Amino acid sequence: MSFADNQYRSPLGSIAAMAHADDRAAFITKTYVHLAGAIALFVVLEAALLGSGIMQGLMPMMMGSQFGWLIVMGLFMLVSWVANNWASSAVSPALQYMGLGLYVVAEAIIFSPLLYVAQRVAPDAIPLAAVATLGLFAVMTAVVFITRKDFSFMGSILMFGGFAAMGLIVVAMLFHFSLGPIFTYAMIALSCGYILYDTSNVLHRYRIGQHVAAALALFASVALLFWYLVQLFMSRRD
Repeated sequence: MSFADNQYRSPLGSIAAMAHADDRAAFITKTYVHLAGAIALFVVLEAALLGSGIMQGLMPMMMGSQFGWLIVMGLFMLVSWVANNWASSAVSPALQYMGLGLYVVAEAIIFSPLLYVAQRVAPDAIPLAAVATLGLFAVMTAVVFITRKDFSFMGSILMFGGFAAMGLIVVAMLFHFSLGPIFTYAMIALSCGYILYDTSNVLHRYRIGQHVAAALALFASVALLFWYLVQLFMSRRD
């Protein structure tokens, strides 16, 4: 999921959909290789965070109050904006990789309290959510690649849906009420929508050379889906 406007300002090359077949195939391959690398880095970082004992110190700071978590969310949004801009750099491949790496690190940190709790109250929720995430991602990807449909029309719908969801989350945190399972299912659906949208952009909107930015957008959508699937499987255990 990316809240960027996705104007694809990069002059690096032609739009992938209009490029030579070999160049287009190479771009798509690079995008998904980088996505796999981002997921692998996320897993390594999460394992390090959860296995080091550092979470015992981070949990009170991040989850001690609703205002602490609001600050964490605000910082995450700021870091996400910076990371997206770096990853979209048209002049510096090194900056693109720094953006992707920064975003993965930020996701690992913000995920750590959720996975820390899941390990203790519903340890099977994490592998189940991981399998379900990969399965839904594969289905959404197949839909786009088989139909070749351009889902860019979903951009404004997803943007407003994302902002509405963020508003509900903030209100729930401030006034101490649960959003419930319906919200979780709605966010899973929203995440799948983002995967359709981002995958469609890989085929139709990104330019050759923007594989790092494309991988970041896909990783963000996959991470959002994984977040709410973990919550779903945890709630079922309760």
